Amino acid sequence: MRERPVDDAGRPAEPDKRTLRRELLAVRNRLTADDVRVAGAALAERALELPELARARTVAAYVSVGGEPGTPALLDALRARGVRVLLPALLPDHDLDWGAYAGEGSLARVRHGGRMELFEPAGDRLGPDAVTRADVVLLPGLAVDARGTRLGRGGGSYDRVLARLERADAHPALVVLLYDTEVVERVPAQPHDRPVQAVVTPSGVRRFTAA
Repeated sequence: MRERPVDDAGRPAEPDKRTLRRELLAVRNRLTADDVRVAGAALAERALELPELARARTVAAYVSVGGEPGTPALLDALRARGVRVLLPALLPDHDLDWGAYAGEGSLARVRHGGRMELFEPAGDRLGPDAVTRADVVLLPGLAVDARGTRLGRGGGSYDRVLARLERADAHPALVVLLYDTEVVERVPAQPHDRPVQAVVTPSGVRRFTAA
C-alpha cells in the first residue's frame, strides 16, 4: 500500500488534482461494458429512492459516456415518472446549453474537437439559464470527499453551471453520481467550490451535512 504524502506539519497532504484524476480515470478505464451497465442499474435504483428526486418536476442530468457510472436507466425511469429531464450540450466556450430528453431516439452523438464523443439532446436548445429552473442537478464527477467537495474532469463546464445557479439565487439539490470507490477521504478544494448535498453510488446514498 502506497504511503500517503504528508505536509510540513506531519498531516496528510491533499492529493494533487491532476494526479488524482489520472488515478481515478485509470480505474474506470479498466471497467468492462457489463461492469458499467450493472453499476448503472444499481445506481438508478438507489437514486430513485432520493426524496429530492421523488418530488422533483425538473431534473438536470447528463448522458454517461465511457467508464462513467451509467445513467440511461435513471434517465428513462425519471421520464417514466413524468419528470422533465434536461440534458447538456457543450458550447464552444465549454459552457453548457440544455435541451429536453425525449427518450434514446432524441439523442445525437457529437464529437467536440479531440474530446470523446458526447450524447446531446437533438431537439431545441433552451439556453444556458434553463438549468436554474431545475429542482435537482445530477452532476458527473470523478470523486467526492467527506465535505461534499466534488472532483470533476477539469474542463470547467460544471463550474460555470454552479456559478450560474449562484448568480440566479437558485438552490436545486446537487447530487453527484459515482462508483463506491470514488468516495474518498479528501479532494483538493478551492474557495469557489460549491459542495454537493449527496452522492449516489451503486451501493447507496451518502449525505453531506456541511453542504
